Amino acid sequence: MISVAVCAEKWGVAERTVRNYCTNGRIPGAVLKGKTWWIPEDAERPERLNKRDDLPRTLLERLRLEKKIQLRGGIYHKVQVDMTYNSNHIEGSRLTHDQTRLIFETNTIGVEGEAVNVDDVVETANHFRCMDLVIENATRPLSEAFIKELHRTLKTGTSDSRQSWFAVGAYKKIANEVGGQATTAPGKVNAAMGKLLREYNETPGKTLDELLDFHVAFERIHPFQDGNGRVGRLILFKECLRCGIVPFIIDDWHKMFYYRGLKEWPKTPGYLRDTCLLMQDDFKASLQYFGIEW
Repeated sequence: MISVAVCAEKWGVAERTVRNYCTNGRIPGAVLKGKTWWIPEDAERPERLNKRDDLPRTLLERLRLEKKIQLRGGIYHKVQVDMTYNSNHIEGSRLTHDQTRLIFETNTIGVEGEAVNVDDVVETANHFRCMDLVIENATRPLSEAFIKELHRTLKTGTSDSRQSWFAVGAYKKIANEVGGQATTAPGKVNAAMGKLLREYNETPGKTLDELLDFHVAFERIHPFQDGNGRVGRLILFKECLRCGIVPFIIDDWHKMFYYRGLKEWPKTPGYLRDTCLLMQDDFKASLQYFGIEW
């Protein structure tokens, strides 16, 4: 590790610039000890972003750039924290938004006078990596291999993964229900998922309704023992990016409307569609704030 002064001389910049890089999380591995920053000797100088006009104007390009330079406080940071907090909370996580943000920013968690479920912490950290996979693979056709990779990434290291009957990154072994409704039997999941992916990928120029068709079908198959909701919403975000549709994050506040929409589709598609359009409006406001075109 080297000091700020040594790093500044090495990069040919002011010490204040190096401290700002550290404070904004733009130097991987930089550590604050007391009031002094220490930087890995082999760290590379972050790319400069001096002007707003230098930033990519499309969402996917911006997400990829901000992910690469580990920019704090941008759209990538917001998507990671908001998507992870809400999707996990819908499934029962008790971590707060602030705790989720702290895990993302510092890889630590602040807890005072309360018990924290270790799985909630592990799945939060894992979900951040899942979002990175979504961004990295956004333009690629959806495949079973990618869906299983999302599940493997989400559930690795959890208490579920230590159970002999739980298949991490593979389809379920035991029948399950969702919302009191039967799902596809384990022995039929392979065929059902293969058919669903073939039909979906053969459909050109997908609309929001076609993405929701897939999402509902996926959730009704419920191919994994656990984690289907989060994997399904990750897929939905990825496919919105791929198909040129404004993505959205189902927030915990609207989860009951979301559940109703899943149950009533396709009999009353307006329930789920309207909920997603409402969430789209929220996301459009964020895009406008960060100067991102759509």
